[in-house]
Amino acid sequence: MTDSSALDPEDRKIVTLARSARARNGVPEGAAVRDETGRTYVAGTVDLPSLRLSALRTAVAMAVASGAKSLEAAAVVSEEAGEVSSEDRAAVRDLGGPATPVLLAGPDGTVHLTTPAG
Repeated sequence: MTDSSALDPEDRKIVTLARSARARNGVPEGAAVRDETGRTYVAGTVDLPSLRLSALRTAVAMAVASGAKSLEAAAVVSEEAGEVSSEDRAAVRDLGGPATPVLLAGPDGTVHLTTPAG
């Protein structure tokens, strides 16, 4: 586990945004990504009969749709403390590159894992 107070303030911000999305929407996961200009994109899990997307893939899609050219970091908040799925890491890698950090935090904001997208 990572002491969330030891996180870079910008990384702490995306964890907080991801927590807020999860709580506000009552979804299993919340996610936030930060692009190359410092803009953030926040999303929750999408679970429709015809469309299913993780919170992180939704946040990446929102960044792409808004014109982001790259990602600096990504965060996922979930009760699942395991690891970030390969599909989620691939979405981050596609836009941000293999070294882009992906933080996985619990509902309380404690970061359990930081892993590169690659």
